[in-house]
Amino acid sequence: MKLYNTFKIISLAWALIVLAGACTDDFEEINTNPNYPTSVDPQYLLPHALQESVDNYWGNKTRNQRLNFDHAMSWIGYLTRNIYENEGDNYNVQPSVNITNWEVFYTDGMINFQKIADLSGPDAENPNANYQGIGIGMKAWLGSLLTDVWGAIPYTEAVSGTAEEAINSPAYDSQEAAYAAIIADLAEANTLLSTDGPGINGDILFDGDILMWKKFFNSLRFKLLNRQAHKVASSASEMQAMLADPATYPMIESSEETAQLMYGSLPTVNPWNDILIQQGRTDWNINSMLVDKLEALNDPRLEVYVIPGSLVDEISGHPSGLPTEIATTYLGYSATINPDVFAQTTSPAVLMSHAELLFTQAEAAVDGDISGDAQALYEAGIAAAFDQYSLDVPAGYLTAAGPATKENIMTQKWIALFGQGIEAWTEYRRTGFPVMPAADPNAQFQNDGVLPTRLVYPSTEYSLNETNVEAGAALNGGSDDMKTKLWWVE
Repeated sequence: MKLYNTFKIISLAWALIVLAGACTDDFEEINTNPNYPTSVDPQYLLPHALQESVDNYWGNKTRNQRLNFDHAMSWIGYLTRNIYENEGDNYNVQPSVNITNWEVFYTDGMINFQKIADLSGPDAENPNANYQGIGIGMKAWLGSLLTDVWGAIPYTEAVSGTAEEAINSPAYDSQEAAYAAIIADLAEANTLLSTDGPGINGDILFDGDILMWKKFFNSLRFKLLNRQAHKVASSASEMQAMLADPATYPMIESSEETAQLMYGSLPTVNPWNDILIQQGRTDWNINSMLVDKLEALNDPRLEVYVIPGSLVDEISGHPSGLPTEIATTYLGYSATINPDVFAQTTSPAVLMSHAELLFTQAEAAVDGDISGDAQALYEAGIAAAFDQYSLDVPAGYLTAAGPATKENIMTQKWIALFGQGIEAWTEYRRTGFPVMPAADPNAQFQNDGVLPTRLVYPSTEYSLNETNVEAGAALNGGSDDMKTKLWWVE
């Protein structure tokens, strides 16, 4: 019996030793949760990064996160409010708007696009130059939005917290330096992208069409070069070189090539559908500035963009900045956004259109930065803007619109950019066009009555990156407020 017990003890000890060795050999595999991967393929990061970035750009369903829909669209004369005028319409900006837009563009967008580029680079486990180019180019697109909204931003040192040499407090680049880096990144993206290269998955923007990615990034690069042309002398020659070599620098060529996110069914619906249809919100009306301008031109896009108020048959609007007790009286009488065009579950969110590119080229020609017929480009831009909504330019419209002057080009561009409030706001701040109507005598604007020139840096930056955000504010050449003009102002 003693011998048997001794044998049991020895056998048990040996089993434990063998088991311990086995546990040691397979420890990482056994203790790895397959539901929480440490590395994600680009095909899974890409759709999330695109969805979150475009949703936030177009008009997030979350209140106080809609920079485009609540704020820029009102500031630039597209929309106005009949309630809650202090949420953008009267030039007030809640602190949460600064915080959430900054965080989403960086954390849900830029970080993921940088990760896509890193996971696909030449030294990565699975290199793919097309994923790398998309990651770099989309990071540049977000950088262009951020710098056009705030001015100086972290860009060259941004989203480097997980890099081999981590940067947790990124320095701010001046807007001039940010533009230079963004334009360089777009050029690199164009070089990396190849229609003969490896395929990609998870592309909810262009469905894997690499040529369309090249066209979008080159069109964006041309636009940014034009914005800085009066500040950076080399911009004109770069624009001209791009136009002279369309094989190397293809750009958007038709309305069918509009860079836009085509939404699907629930839950990936257009945010405006969520706001206006699913939530049933009726806070927004059409600004009288838009109605008056389109009626003066007898522009048929008025009935594409808007519908009459629920209590009337005719289209009319009202101005921004009215206090709630006055603005509310317009509910049911002022026009609203056409839900059939802009608020269906599948309605697209536009990033850049053929019309926008043509008007940009027309402006560059008028300014003498590129060779070309400014009038022809201007008229082609008008035709493309109508074609975007399956319309023909009416007889006599070009006469009513006037010749290809800077003001007329920018006014037609403003009409064409309906929905893209941030872009229209940027163009107005840069050029001063279109000319804004006088404020309504009942309007009560904040910000000393100054249409916001930029957003204030979020309070989170002052808490987490104080030294650098203060240096960034100084780079803008004025106070960290909504009246300091940005670098590209003409």
